[in-house]
Amino acid sequence: MMYSRIIGTGRYLPEKVLSNRDLEKMVETSDQWIRERTGIERRHIAADGETTCDLCEHAARNAMEAAGVTPDDIDMIIVGTTTPDQIFPNVGCLLQERLGNRGVPAIGLEAACSGFIYGMSVADKFIRTGAAKRVLVVGAETLSRFIDWTDRSTCVLFGDGAGAVILEASDEPGIISTHIHADGSYKDLLYFPSGVSKGFNDLKSGKDFVQMKGNEVFRVAVTTLGRIARETLEANNMSGDEIDWLIPHQANLRIIEATAKKLKMPMERVILTVQDHGNTSSASVPMALDVAVRDGRIQRGQTILLEAFGGGFTWGSALIRY
Repeated sequence: MMYSRIIGTGRYLPEKVLSNRDLEKMVETSDQWIRERTGIERRHIAADGETTCDLCEHAARNAMEAAGVTPDDIDMIIVGTTTPDQIFPNVGCLLQERLGNRGVPAIGLEAACSGFIYGMSVADKFIRTGAAKRVLVVGAETLSRFIDWTDRSTCVLFGDGAGAVILEASDEPGIISTHIHADGSYKDLLYFPSGVSKGFNDLKSGKDFVQMKGNEVFRVAVTTLGRIARETLEANNMSGDEIDWLIPHQANLRIIEATAKKLKMPMERVILTVQDHGNTSSASVPMALDVAVRDGRIQRGQTILLEAFGGGFTWGSALIRY
């Protein structure tokens, strides 16, 4: 039987750092309030003219270098993002052109914060069926482009960045299982209000920004992330004790702590980057994975549970033997 395994990880963050202290000068908030409510201390913001594809390219090249492969070795590209450079071509195609890789399928996948997990699930299926041998999966966002920087309930949360992995066919399990779900009945709790078919709002109207009902999102996220973790463990006849590391979507420290508590997992076994990156949507899980791989916490042979939750609502998990 064929499996897929991670052979390289990479990430990229824009140079500009926006600290909580900086936000104090922009909106009515405080460093203490942001830290207590979210755990976030700083976030990175893309420079003028710096696009999602720019971030993807840096992260992808870092992952390929770690894997010891070239663009010619990649036979599928998947990019999870809610902030594409343009409506079409999709970001996967734009990234493919940057890398000089031609002819292989290149997909832009939109599942909000779950985009990278969805991408991993799709890539895993292609490799398991023999349709692909080596897949580049990227999660990348420039969320700062549609944040209302006068709304303290949302502007403190989000940042820009990109994370990437290279998956390769293997005789030994790497990705043990993936689990993805969605429930559109929650569409009005976290959303962007306009688009091509509906028409774009005038930015001056104050409506073309991320809209979020924070308390409701928090409650559903905690319940759903706990449920997807249990589903994943039960599907593989495992207990939480057998998981070496939990890498959750880095949205909010309180959500992460509540999810870990439901799993009876000590925070010492949870990878945290939310303090440094804020909520980078589909980029948060692969960036956190890369951080822990490169600082030596994650070792070959360890078992890792990845999970994410985002607007839609969408959610998903991936159980991995690294």
